[in-house]
Amino acid sequence: MRVLLTSAGLETEEIKAHFMEMLGKEPLRIKALFIPTAAINAGAIGVLPKCMNDLLKCGVFDENIRVYDLHAGMEIEELRNYDVVYLCGGDTQYLLERINDTKFSKSLMEYIHSNGFVMGVSAGSLIFANNLRGNLGLIDTRLEVHCAEGEKRGKLCTPLKKQVRLTNTSALAVRGEPNEWEIIGE
Repeated sequence: MRVLLTSAGLETEEIKAHFMEMLGKEPLRIKALFIPTAAINAGAIGVLPKCMNDLLKCGVFDENIRVYDLHAGMEIEELRNYDVVYLCGGDTQYLLERINDTKFSKSLMEYIHSNGFVMGVSAGSLIFANNLRGNLGLIDTRLEVHCAEGEKRGKLCTPLKKQVRLTNTSALAVRGEPNEWEIIGE
């Protein structure tokens, strides 16, 4: 399992380095699935170029990035063609509804459990936590993003606290079992 949950994407060199390490592939060969579905208001739409730039500044070729707006689901066989699924921020409820309505949730969770790599930004992170009914159930706690103060850097203790807080310069790296999960950044 390889999931990187963030408030604001690859905001620091440390988070970017963890992203690349978790991805474990030469940037020029990376194929990314970029999902902007949550960006349904002006503020979130305005951040989309920054999100796309996260991938580009890592060395991912523009032609290796597929923008996919979840108007339909995607079967696991097709999803496995991508090295990373990047879920943008915006309206969490809308994103979760689209994921569940298109049954993309099933493919996405199968992809994650078969060692596919997913990065979430804001709403793209919250869909994996207990914040909303119908969530994807990856982490059994509430996740708060864009916090002024976040969790201390380092491994998380299990069972997880009722709430995990991330600042815009921190991330939750989810690998394997919960005792391997850690807060990156500050």
